Amino acid sequence: MQIRHAESLKTILVAGGAGFLGSHLCERLLREGHSVICADNFSTGRAENIGHLKLLGAFTARHHDIIAPLDAEVDEIYNLACPASPRHYQADPIHTTKTCVLGSLNLLELAARSGARIFQASTSEVYGDPNVHPQVEAYWGNVNPFGSRSCYDEGKRCAETLFHDFNAVHGVEIKVVRIFNTYGPRMRSDDGRVVSNFIVQALRGEDITVYGDGSQTRSFCFVDDLIDGFLRMMASPASLTGPVNLGNPAEFTVGELAELVLDLTGSRSKIVRRPLPADDPRQRRPDISQATRDLGWHPNVPLADGLKQTIAYFDGLLSAKGRKLAEVA
Repeated sequence: MQIRHAESLKTILVAGGAGFLGSHLCERLLREGHSVICADNFSTGRAENIGHLKLLGAFTARHHDIIAPLDAEVDEIYNLACPASPRHYQADPIHTTKTCVLGSLNLLELAARSGARIFQASTSEVYGDPNVHPQVEAYWGNVNPFGSRSCYDEGKRCAETLFHDFNAVHGVEIKVVRIFNTYGPRMRSDDGRVVSNFIVQALRGEDITVYGDGSQTRSFCFVDDLIDGFLRMMASPASLTGPVNLGNPAEFTVGELAELVLDLTGSRSKIVRRPLPADDPRQRRPDISQATRDLGWHPNVPLADGLKQTIAYFDGLLSAKGRKLAEVA
């Protein structure tokens, strides 16, 4: 375990800490010797993601929805609290907008009261269906303000506005990153995202569902690489407020991803095509020049290697569920 010197150890709040990314972040912060408070309403976060962390005295889990104010004595705040897959954020779009806007406001007010530095996990979805490729931070985006994805896309855009205004008006130290497609262990099997969908369908021997003709592109970043980017951004000079793109610039078509998953799983599933959802981006690839220059960050895990770890995770998850069902029967 890597431990920092005592004077650099902090108490850190991770909102959304029981989620896919949040649980990996909590684990990494604890490994570095910090005390971590996880706040989560468990709408999409899962208790099993943080169960092993509860054994550590430096970890505290609080059942809390950030649309309500909260108090804590903290040195740093990470805001990762929001459903991130269309299936989940569209299930209750009003609550999604409240989470993005009211949740950010509550955490920013906490940061202002406590003098904490605060990190916002924004998203590549602020670029919408982009007319600029690859996407650079200076691009303002092409977003539908009242479509099926708007609760998330526009909610995250408004959250960025709040962060920058709190920095300008109240002097709160902010860090804003825009996350591109990320995958890895602890993704939910029912989140509807392309990586988890393809892997679960392949392992179950079901048809692999490709929306559209499969030519739309995505860039896939392994979770360990992304968390490293988070920590580098939080530790960067106060003058670097962001936004900073974090993602893997290697670009793949959705069709190529489907073929790779089939190859790595050895599945005999067939690829079937369905109509493309509304406002689904045609292209998604980050320009990470700023992250490389200012943070010394770039992803290291190739897609095939990351997929092998993710497939192993889902294989174990599905096997455990199968055993439970057999025991019940």
